[in-house]
Amino acid sequence: MEIAPSILSADFANLAKDIKQCELAKVKILHIDVMDGNFVPNITIGPVVISAIRRQSKLIFDTHLMINSPDKYVEAFVKAGSDWITFHIEAVKNPFSLIKKIRSLGAKPGISINPFTSLRKISRYLDMVDLVLVMSVNPGFGGQKFISDVLPKIETLKKEKRNFKISVDGGINFDTISAVAAAGADIAVAGNAVFGNCGNIVKNIKKLYEFSKI
Repeated sequence: MEIAPSILSADFANLAKDIKQCELAKVKILHIDVMDGNFVPNITIGPVVISAIRRQSKLIFDTHLMINSPDKYVEAFVKAGSDWITFHIEAVKNPFSLIKKIRSLGAKPGISINPFTSLRKISRYLDMVDLVLVMSVNPGFGGQKFISDVLPKIETLKKEKRNFKISVDGGINFDTISAVAAAGADIAVAGNAVFGNCGNIVKNIKKLYEFSKI
């Protein structure tokens, strides 16, 4: 299982330095949370920041759009350097069109569901996406407690045996990552567990990898 550090919890005054530490820990994916203060009650970053860190890193950028009307902004995020664009099923009226647009721009499309959204909402799109992101907290803020009710969703998605990767985001730490791995996740998004704990990023990531082994 891959660990995808979420820069939402990083030190934005030293963002390039924190990302380099993630690279030293041999991660492959960087998770970038974009919030608009509309779809979720918080505001984070936009394409300008992604463009800046793109010049500093060759990691895969999974840009997680927690925004309304993501179709209006995907081109800007891809041009800024996003490799994957993950949108929320709850925020989109025409997922087919958006998935097609993301792929036409040269990025990989991902689809996300909130903790209490049924998998039925995304079932018809599973053959069209490269990533399914299961939220294990209510989106909007870091540092929330992991919602274990999502584990059966991960198990169900794993049984699909299709080409998408399963990512899990929210409350991932040294205590919860083993359950996520056992359920079948391919990627665990971790914020505070990576960038907190006295700031030893490399050590924290290695510990997460160790605890994820099942």
